Amino acid sequence: MSLDADWRAGIDAVDAALVDEYQSGFPVESRPFERVAMEIAGETGVDVDGDEVLERVRDLRERGVFRRFGAVLNPPVIGSSTLAAVRAPGERFDEVAEVINGYRQVNHNYRRDHEWNQWFVVTAGSREKRDAILAEIEERTGLAVLNLPMLTDYYIDLEFPVVNGDRFARESGEARNASNSASGERSDPRASGTDVSATRISEDARGNLTALEADLLIAIQDGFPLSATPYADVAREIGAPLDDVLSAVERLLADGCIKRIGCVVNHVVTGFTNNCMVVWDVPDDELDARGEAVGGLPYVTLCYHRPRRPELDWGYNLFTMIHGREAEAVDAKIDELAVDHLPFDHERLYSTETLKQTGARYEELVADERGD
Repeated sequence: MSLDADWRAGIDAVDAALVDEYQSGFPVESRPFERVAMEIAGETGVDVDGDEVLERVRDLRERGVFRRFGAVLNPPVIGSSTLAAVRAPGERFDEVAEVINGYRQVNHNYRRDHEWNQWFVVTAGSREKRDAILAEIEERTGLAVLNLPMLTDYYIDLEFPVVNGDRFARESGEARNASNSASGERSDPRASGTDVSATRISEDARGNLTALEADLLIAIQDGFPLSATPYADVAREIGAPLDDVLSAVERLLADGCIKRIGCVVNHVVTGFTNNCMVVWDVPDDELDARGEAVGGLPYVTLCYHRPRRPELDWGYNLFTMIHGREAEAVDAKIDELAVDHLPFDHERLYSTETLKQTGARYEELVADERGD
């Protein structure tokens, strides 16, 4: 039996609603699972209460369908983050990975099938600290580091339905849009409803956090407590009134420090084991128009602008990601992108191994905010 068939065994309408519809938009109120239970009961006709919904979320997390429950945070808004890469010789690959992964500020590192074969993310409290880490990695490994900070965000979200037989992310939404177009109905460019726009990212961003907000981000960076009163539990942990915590969460959502609150799906467990980062050489005067158009495509899960580095023979400026259950399906959508939307030189960098994957650590990020 295939991996995705295994995980769907025993999934009923209530579980499906939790998995597909509560990756974001989780209520910010004192007893959120009660509200979710009422919404799911109204949608499915199944009589559930808050305690049962909570138990189902716990079970789905234990089964690995959910990685965690809580907030998806946005480090570039309050700190300085960059995507970087090195060309690690085969005989030194593990040694280089050990050096890179040894930095707590490195929260992702992947082997990709390319000359630049280790791709990692550095998130630090300041641009100066971030760049000092990159310089130290260069010195310790003797390898040039490709530093590619995000300059423009067109679309970034890994929220998409998975309780289906889709071959690639949002396939069912794309089919629905095609049907709407044929019948003359309006097509929604994003099944998730997330806006697609050219959002500039500062490398020297600061979230202007209050002390309470800084304490809150540290407390929730690994997820919310799985209890009937998660916000109250966090409030007790940081010694703040519940109403103040609820207001702080709302403000951080509005300002983009928190991207979404909900059940964070494990895409590998749910069958989306293939992903490809495609880099494109787009004419600079077409970049925003192309980026916004491509970011609106249902099967594109990430789309952003990073700088060219001609001194390192890196001439690509637009990055897209596509997630799928089958490599063939992902390749087919990349072919479609190249023919219909991005008729430019490009390269496909498949991820072949996860070397490190953790959340960004907020202790250091908020330290600079507080002046610690």
